[in-house]
Amino acid sequence: MTLKTYAHTALVALAVAAVAPVVRADIVQQIVVKVNGEIFTKTDLEQRQVGALRQMGQDATRPDTSDAQLRKMLDEATPQLLVNIVDEILIVQRGHELGYRLGDEQFTSILDNIKKENKIASDEQFQAALKQENMTLADLRKSLERQMIVTRVQQNEVMGKVSVSEEEARAYYDAHMTEFTAPQTVSLREIFVNIEGGANATVANDTAAREKATALRARAVAGESFEKLAADFSDSPSRSNGGLVGPISLADLSDDLKSLIDPMKVGDITELLHGQRGYQIIKLESKSNAEIKPFAQAREDISNRVFTSKRQGEFQKYLERLRTEAIIEWKNADLQKAYELGVQQAKASPPALR
Repeated sequence: MTLKTYAHTALVALAVAAVAPVVRADIVQQIVVKVNGEIFTKTDLEQRQVGALRQMGQDATRPDTSDAQLRKMLDEATPQLLVNIVDEILIVQRGHELGYRLGDEQFTSILDNIKKENKIASDEQFQAALKQENMTLADLRKSLERQMIVTRVQQNEVMGKVSVSEEEARAYYDAHMTEFTAPQTVSLREIFVNIEGGANATVANDTAAREKATALRARAVAGESFEKLAADFSDSPSRSNGGLVGPISLADLSDDLKSLIDPMKVGDITELLHGQRGYQIIKLESKSNAEIKPFAQAREDISNRVFTSKRQGEFQKYLERLRTEAIIEWKNADLQKAYELGVQQAKASPPALR
């Protein structure tokens, strides 16, 4: 069976699932792959493909979704999906070797939390919710156990063996100094006087706006409160905050404004600035220097970043080792090629811990 056939089958499966409950019967399932003897069937794959499409935000049941579009979606999703399936089987098998199981008390506790979070008051409501998801209690327990096992294996086999040395942290800090540098910022106050008519203003309107702005600047330079003048006379929305704008990173300012503000001292007021819409006066309210966070203060953040990078690399190595040691028997050549493509993609972009 080709990927094209799988795409069409998955669409049918999703459409049926939307209108009818799952029918459980003892039928012979077509095997897609065996992983150390554990089988994964075509039906299992179709369910995973449906879930992958939903996670991608694609609704394959829409009338306007063509088979060609669906095949394209699945062609993109299936390689990584197959890798995830095989990896999950291998991790769960490893967890079983280590003796990990979901105990009755733990399962009951998880169920109680699920009911609480979803505000389910009775067993009848819970059973109805399971039925709506086409699941049995046994299905739910199996799914929860697999999730628990995957998490425990990752923690004990990968995360627990990853650490960040002082030398590694220092090397990261030195190489990424800009990440720990707070940029230089400024806070400004502005008074803006609008020219009535804007770009089509008459000479008289422009003159009136300029004279008003000139008078306001003179009052500010003479010592009147710039904040109060802005609140009382500015035509800018910033008047509601006394003309305050910022703090703003210097890097976010235009070159013209940056060159204007750069030589100013706190408290300085610009000359009248003429724009297309009106006249502006700017006061430098405050200016901060760029500050580098000391290594000691950045240490925890650095450790988290380096740890995340290292654990992803170690997780990739761990998965590659499991795959190498496993007996993986594909029963479909097209899906095997898709899986091998997914493995190559995973090597190029290591997966995060699930």
